[in-house]
Amino acid sequence: MTLEQLKKIKIEYMKARDTQAVIALNTAISRLMLLQIEKRATGEELTESDVLSVLKKTEKDLTEECEAFAVAKREETVKEIKKQIEVIKQFLPKTMSEQEIKNIILQLPDKSVPAVMKKFKTEYNGLVDMKTVSDVLKSL
Repeated sequence: MTLEQLKKIKIEYMKARDTQAVIALNTAISRLMLLQIEKRATGEELTESDVLSVLKKTEKDLTEECEAFAVAKREETVKEIKKQIEVIKQFLPKTMSEQEIKNIILQLPDKSVPAVMKKFKTEYNGLVDMKTVSDVLKSL
């Protein structure tokens, strides 16, 4: 997924008059454009990994926002934010299950925390939640 593809998808949602989807995509696109400006200043380009991490961050922020509105008993806003979360989730790859993570860890020769975390951070970035990896590792 690239920034340009997200912009095109946003236009489709605008044509369909899906306000919550447009709001969610505007948030992600704005963050990506800021990151792109920062990267260009250092001579780098925006990568798919960057796009993925911004989408994950956006999803996480929306989830936290949703929880806060749920505590405040603002059901209408909670529904809107859940719709935004679903829109963002459709652009994220499916995350690995705890069992899949456990199987990978068991196959590793070095099961120390730093080695395992480094392996997942480099090879499975975006496909796993690092907190889940940490929890699975502690349970072994």
